[in-house]
Amino acid sequence: MKHIKLFLTALLCLVFSGISRADDTPIPVDQLPASVKEFVKLNFEGRTIIYAEKDWNSYECRLDDGSKLEFTKKGEWKKVDCKTKAVPEALIPTTITAYVNANFAGNLITKIEKERYGYDIELSNDLDLRFGHQGEFLGIDD
Repeated sequence: MKHIKLFLTALLCLVFSGISRADDTPIPVDQLPASVKEFVKLNFEGRTIIYAEKDWNSYECRLDDGSKLEFTKKGEWKKVDCKTKAVPEALIPTTITAYVNANFAGNLITKIEKERYGYDIELSNDLDLRFGHQGEFLGIDD
């Protein structure tokens, strides 16, 4: 029994040491996938990527205006956080834009994230809203 416990302990240590090595690693901007660079060029005109990093399943980059972008390993956007500025309208489903304009007039959508259930957005008043894949309002996130 002691040998089994020792083996399991060693196995757990090995697994967790591998996880810690999967942390984000800074990379040169030119090593980002072409789709990431094209996404920035199309949606953030005039802004520059100043920092990039990669982990085992995603890329992250920061722009010169403070925006933070996350992408899948295939280069598809997962999250766009523009801090205090509005997320580019082209990234937001029109049903979500219409709902926010009708119910939270005067607030900007400052962050959008693709989730398993649909979208999570953050407004400029720090309110988090959840929407389904078709843009249907699901609720306020606590």
